[in-house]
Amino acid sequence: MTILGAVVPFASHCDIEDLGLVDGVSRLRIDIGPHHMNNIGIVHGGVICTLLDVAMGSAARVKAGAPVMTVDMHVIFLAAVRGVVTAEGRVIRAGRSILFAEAEARSESGETVARSTGVFKRAAGERGDHLPKT
Repeated sequence: MTILGAVVPFASHCDIEDLGLVDGVSRLRIDIGPHHMNNIGIVHGGVICTLLDVAMGSAARVKAGAPVMTVDMHVIFLAAVRGVVTAEGRVIRAGRSILFAEAEARSESGETVARSTGVFKRAAGERGDHLPKT
């Protein structure tokens, strides 16, 4: 499976689905199953962090035109969630090598369950000609 044209093995492992890119905003989805839960029966925070990281990183990769690496990430959890979770990620500022991004994760009802900000660095020596254009 690919996320906006890139193979992301861990995203596949987590069952993250690509819903596309519109106006520079990446959209992802995960249908929560038993293997995504923590010991109290809600989605494990690490799953939500991964979803947000991939949403921001995908938007940053497309904007940079090359692979990127997460340098820093902050997450705020606002509500517990079960069922389908979607995320949207966007770049809020881009320099030559560093990009700043943000993302939100929402429940099926549209409730925001987590927000994140991240800093991404363009991977040295990578061109990314195969990436979709914004």
